[in-house]
Amino acid sequence: MNARTDRISRRGRLHGITLIECLVYIGALAAVFGMGTAAFYQCSENSARLRRNADDVAQVLHIGELWRADIRAATQPVRFDAAERTLHLSHGETTVAYKFAENQILRRARADAQWIIILPRVARSKMDPEPRAHVTGWRWELELKPIREPASLPPLFTFTAAPGSK
Repeated sequence: MNARTDRISRRGRLHGITLIECLVYIGALAAVFGMGTAAFYQCSENSARLRRNADDVAQVLHIGELWRADIRAATQPVRFDAAERTLHLSHGETTVAYKFAENQILRRARADAQWIIILPRVARSKMDPEPRAHVTGWRWELELKPIREPASLPPLFTFTAAPGSK
């Protein structure tokens, strides 16, 4: 071998990369992209779960405010039928009713109307009177079924209201 070819091969070895090194870099890059993709999908899944939970909370708060408005608008004493698990609220000529059956909350706007499901996936619902000094208030404890089991914190809501003045 002459001096010139020896110098070229030495220079090529110092400034170039081998096929093995290139494959190692590609493998490391693929591993980084794989971990990034897994983290992205995990974040996307958590975001979707958070959105569903936020939608559930908003729906429950809307239903709770509707229940409170119905309690406040009652013109006659509120009546609770424990056997049917139904709360009856009289508003003049009409009677609004709330019922807990088959893990859902149903509402009927009039006595001759159909029951409408206003809240699905309910684990527990309890409506109790709360006697106060001059009025009997009502307390509604509501627990939703968690979307994913086991839930670290069960979705539990409490609403209180008192009938308006007669």
